[in-house]
Amino acid sequence: MTEITSASAVALAELIATKKASSLEITTAFLDRMEKLNHKTNSYLHINPETSLEQAKNADSQLAAGKRMSALHGVPIAVKDNLTTTDAPTTSGSKILEGWVPQYDATVVAKIRQAGMPILGKTNLDEFAMGSSTEFSAYGPSRNPWDLDRIPGGSGGGSSSAVSGHLAPLALGSDTGGSIRFPAAVTGSVGAKPTYGAVSRYGLIALASSLDQIGPVTNSVMDAALLQDIIAGHDPHDSTSLPATLGSMAQAVSTAEVKGLRVGVVKQLSSDGFQEGVKERFEDTIEKLTAAGATIVEVDCPSFEYAVAAYYLILPAEASSNLAKFDSVRFGLRVMPEGNPTIERVMAATREHGFGPEVKRRIILGTYALSSGYYDAYYGSAQKVRTLIQQDLAKAFEVADVLLTPTAPTTAFKIGEKINDPLAMYLNDIATIPANLAGIPGMSVPNGLAKEDGLPSGVQILAPAMQDGQMYKVASIIEQLYVGEWGAPLISQAPDLEVL
Repeated sequence: MTEITSASAVALAELIATKKASSLEITTAFLDRMEKLNHKTNSYLHINPETSLEQAKNADSQLAAGKRMSALHGVPIAVKDNLTTTDAPTTSGSKILEGWVPQYDATVVAKIRQAGMPILGKTNLDEFAMGSSTEFSAYGPSRNPWDLDRIPGGSGGGSSSAVSGHLAPLALGSDTGGSIRFPAAVTGSVGAKPTYGAVSRYGLIALASSLDQIGPVTNSVMDAALLQDIIAGHDPHDSTSLPATLGSMAQAVSTAEVKGLRVGVVKQLSSDGFQEGVKERFEDTIEKLTAAGATIVEVDCPSFEYAVAAYYLILPAEASSNLAKFDSVRFGLRVMPEGNPTIERVMAATREHGFGPEVKRRIILGTYALSSGYYDAYYGSAQKVRTLIQQDLAKAFEVADVLLTPTAPTTAFKIGEKINDPLAMYLNDIATIPANLAGIPGMSVPNGLAKEDGLPSGVQILAPAMQDGQMYKVASIIEQLYVGEWGAPLISQAPDLEVL
């Protein structure tokens, strides 16, 4: 591993701005590492070195002409493969979209191109972002750089394994119930889900439209802040895009201080059901914040008990509607059955062959929840629970500036350990789901290694809607408390893939 591939995005941007290294040199270093090591982690599904290098050359030419397009100009980035790109396939981890090249860029992709950032490749994910381990990818699971026999989280395990394995300095992910934050926690990286609507979803292959949100996966809080500043903002192509700007996240990080900070600890997400080592790391974080001068208060969110159940009615219902477009008629895979190939039989054969088991499970569940006679009992009731969760959070934020929870109940589990137990898999998102149901921002930062297995743990920061800056401030405070103790970010302690 070179100094370039182990550096933060901020450090790489400084090298490029001061012309101590070029975007071409940095992009080449990452591509070389990807060529040697991606087979170990399966982080990327699509890599096009020629395109990446051409984009890096263009970034260098812009800088030579005096045009620095953003604070991360020239820094290469990975993109989750459910974001449309005109120069690379977008499969969403599914056989039904194998080889499909979209005719338009997602808004966030267009923004990173405008920011002068070369795209290294498209990262692996659970099929249509349905999963918590990347094991449901039609192209095989991604692996955790801390232990290649373990999962890197999901659905965005490709992005988290790329960043933590130093196969990319930055990545874009999407978070429907924790798909940025859970992978960040189990790989020792930083992951943020912005306020719903703060970042355009145009060009994101939808899973659950009222829950999905695009966000950054990075080495550090400042890296994430700079990336969110680039991708955020109103988009007329997205009807749910917020009209108001949330301000600069990078500015929020640079002004972070503990004085006067009120930190709420959620009673329902601080003890039962969490691995002992994860609980110890969380308690350590609370102790550090207390010693630094923060005020800790316990908050009660009783409706959180029903969050997972509500989520797994709302998400499948919306997913069954969103995935109806994959019908073999317009685009994507088409399977022709024997005999009389009516459109109904072609559609059934295509969806049977093209969708994996988890996608089929959720489509069936969602269709049932929306069916006549069951809508009010299931989907309607779940939406009522969603309102109760929003009310609980509103009350909690009356006495706390931010809320803290462990990001995940456990560290990374072994590949295959939970694949045949859907309920156990769903419970991985117990702490992250409430943020999506309420539309508030959430972020995971590393807070050490669990004693049982020496694997990364993460702490989650939740803030009120549209107060992403407050979330970033507290994330930066926690990060600095641990960097001061460790001497470097946790991600630098990960084993080198070259010797695994």
